[in-house]
Amino acid sequence: MTLRIPSLIHTARLRVRLVEPADLPALLAVNGDDQVTQFLPYASWATLADAQAWFERMASARARDGTLQFVIVDKASETPIGTCLLFNFDAGSARAEVGYVLGRAHWSRGLMREALAALIDSVFGELGLRRLEAEVDPRNAASARLLLGLGFTREGLLRQRWVTKGEPRDVESWGLLRAEWPTPPSS
Repeated sequence: MTLRIPSLIHTARLRVRLVEPADLPALLAVNGDDQVTQFLPYASWATLADAQAWFERMASARARDGTLQFVIVDKASETPIGTCLLFNFDAGSARAEVGYVLGRAHWSRGLMREALAALIDSVFGELGLRRLEAEVDPRNAASARLLLGLGFTREGLLRQRWVTKGEPRDVESWGLLRAEWPTPPSS
């Protein structure tokens, strides 16, 4: 399923837009941090070549199946501080999966909640999806709190769903329906 790209998303503190090659050095700092990637299904990036390889995979995924990889930019500094993506689109069921990562220097400030709330508004409004899903490592309590705060429901445990960093990992499955999404106040 290929969706049209949503309009540029603005919030009070952030801009969410499609990722560009110029974002890669800042995203290397985010994804090169082992604390940031500890619960994610990929290894920390070590070099700019890792970032470039990721960018090329994202471009290929967009061309192949409509994956939309966004960068989260701090408006005050104009610096990319994280990413979010929409993938695994299913046109017949009007659903997709969401993923996200935020640089450690920006944790506990409500920034990912702000970015995802704006993206979810676009997903359920402009893009017309009916359901949004997320998978989270059960040890990632901060991510579970984020999803719960956004109105997602924990729908189950998928045992040994991911193999990450050489080990099978369980994931929690989370879901949010358009009918459950309250439009948050304008940012």
